Amino acid sequence: MSVIAWMAGLFYLPRLFVYHVEGLKKQGVVAGSEMDLLFQHQERLLLKAITNPAGIATWIFGLALVFTPGIVDWSQAWPWVKAASVLGMTWFNVWLGARRLEFLAGKNQLTGRQYRMMNEVPTVFMILIVISVIVKY
Repeated sequence: MSVIAWMAGLFYLPRLFVYHVEGLKKQGVVAGSEMDLLFQHQERLLLKAITNPAGIATWIFGLALVFTPGIVDWSQAWPWVKAASVLGMTWFNVWLGARRLEFLAGKNQLTGRQYRMMNEVPTVFMILIVISVIVKY
């Protein structure tokens, strides 16, 4: 459940950033306006109430699984690929938090197109993780 919630947050937060930046650029939403504050509120809640706690829970449960004897064979490649992908998703989570702080300070430099491209990052990590676990190469 924690992985699903974490992934949902990692998918949705960049999409909120797209709407936020495009609202500020195209729709005439002014920094500090009610709409800007609404986006900031939604982004904060998603990150602080769902994405971050779910990511922490995922790490706790994942580490519990890793430290259970006989579950992971570290002589194979797949656990290393999975571990690297989870670290990548964690980096992405932190990166999203930094972007939220830029919106808060009115210093966002990225475009809606750039956020759309970044929205694919968790998909790549998810594919690597799922293939690694199923194939176990």
